[in-house]
Order: sequence, then structure tokens, then C-alpha cells
Amino acid sequence: MRGVFVDANEALAVIMARLEKPGDPKMRIHRDPDIKPAQYPEILDGAEIAIVDHTALPTEVAKKCTGLKHVVFLGTGARSYMNPEELAELGISVHLIKGYGDTAVAESAIALMWASARVIAMMDREMRAGSWLREDGMQLTGKTLGLIGFGGIAAEVARIASGSGMKVIAWNRSPKSSPGVEFTDLDTLLARSDVVSLHLLLNDETRGMITREKIAKMKSGVIFVNTARAAIVDEQAMIDALKSGHIRHAGLDVFNIEPLPGDHPLTKIPNVTLSAHSAFRTPEASENLIEAAWVHCRRIVKG
Repeated sequence: MRGVFVDANEALAVIMARLEKPGDPKMRIHRDPDIKPAQYPEILDGAEIAIVDHTALPTEVAKKCTGLKHVVFLGTGARSYMNPEELAELGISVHLIKGYGDTAVAESAIALMWASARVIAMMDREMRAGSWLREDGMQLTGKTLGLIGFGGIAAEVARIASGSGMKVIAWNRSPKSSPGVEFTDLDTLLARSDVVSLHLLLNDETRGMITREKIAKMKSGVIFVNTARAAIVDEQAMIDALKSGHIRHAGLDVFNIEPLPGDHPLTKIPNVTLSAHSAFRTPEASENLIEAAWVHCRRIVKG
């Protein structure tokens, strides 16, 4: 059985090669992170396993990938790049990797929260342009952080935020409990939280879940952080709330269009701090990610 890492950047390629063990399935590493979906059939060349970092795999393209039986997606957000149910109908299984970057993403969410609270990016931009902007920030000690979704990442966010003196409340689709975290219904969370941080997987139930109505229920002057998936949020409603000041500031790592175009409305709003879908990118998380990908491949070969 053969595999191809179809869109490896150099850092992941090096880790992939280093973690290979005797007896592993033959793995070719395609060192080009900027491939187009139409290139899949040529790059795979009949291989049964595709390791995918970030390149979309449309169902129509997958039909042309002779021999493809397994997609090992490097993360949990495969639905942003492919349709697992449609691929399953073609006999292609999609394998996800969970937990590899919980701490990395949590630290990024916390960083975006603090940067948003103290408008650091805005002051940095103004100073570089020659303006001595001095903005009042929000003091987060004693404030309430609301976590929408409570998996491994949110649990890490709760740990860090609690240690900084914040009160943490959470809502989850299934019952959960965690020391020091108060679980509540979603509307109560939106009304009480000074900071709302999103931690849900994207699926049919969560797509568009944070509607204009939900945003209106948030406390006026709230900070909103999204390191999950952009499609969970009504983007235009969020932009309108940012412009009106109902959302004081947003810290965003994910977008409906990636890379984010330079003329996108979000790049024109001052009260937004943007990062390039990089919350999970640390050496430690990358090591965990590629090791987990190899584990999937070894399991697949063993049947």
C-alpha cells in the first residue's frame, strides 16, 4: 500500500521523513504546499492513502483519483475542505486527527483575547504610521469568559484563563463538567460573557450557528474570539456588530476565504485582530500531528 503527503510544507515534510519507521507503508512526500485540487490525480498516481494538510478535495476530483481509499486529514476540520459523506460513497474513508494541538490553539485564543482587550495590533499599526495612539483597554481580571463548545482546546483555554483571574462559563452540545467551570445554556452565556470564545467543530449542526440573533444577544462591548471555523458565524452580522461597536473587538484566526484577500472588509475594520489560520502551528503541535498521521497510516495498512 502506498501513500502520498500531497501538500507538505518543508517543516512538515522534514518531520514526516524523520518519524518514518521500518515497515511503514511507502510514503512519498510532495514538497509543495500550494497545489491545486485538479492536481490530486497526478500527484497521487494511484496511491491508496492521501495525507492532506489544507488542499480542498472536491468530490468530482476524488472520482478521478484511481486507487484512493483513505484520506488522512491533518486536523479536525476536514469538512472545510471536502465532503466526507460523499467521499465515503466513493469508498474513500476520511480520518481526522484530534488533540494534537489543544495547547497550541488554546494559547493562540488567549493571545488573541489579550491582544483584543488591549488593542495592541491597532496601536502597533498607528505607531508604525507615525501616530501616537493611546487607547483604553479592557482589564480581563475578574471578567467572564464564555466558551462555546468544550472539548480539549476549550479545557486548555479554561485552565489558562482561570489562572489569570477570569471567571469561566461554558456551553456544550452534550453534558460536560469541569472543575472551576460553570456550564449554562447558550443564551445565558451570551448575555453574561465579557469575552466569547468559539470552540466547535464545523458540521451540519454548527454551520451558521452564531446567527445575527445570537450576536445581538451578546453583551454590548463583548470581545469575540474565533480559532474554530469561520463558517460557524454569520460573517456579515459579525462585521455589522463590529462596525456598530456591539462587538468591541474580534480576534480571528479563521476565515471563509483563505488566504484572506487584502481587500476583504475585515481588513478595513480597525477593531479586529487577524492571524493567518496559524493557531495550531507550533513545533510541538506539528510533531504531534505528524506522529498521529503515521499512526493512522500504520493502522490502515494493518486493516
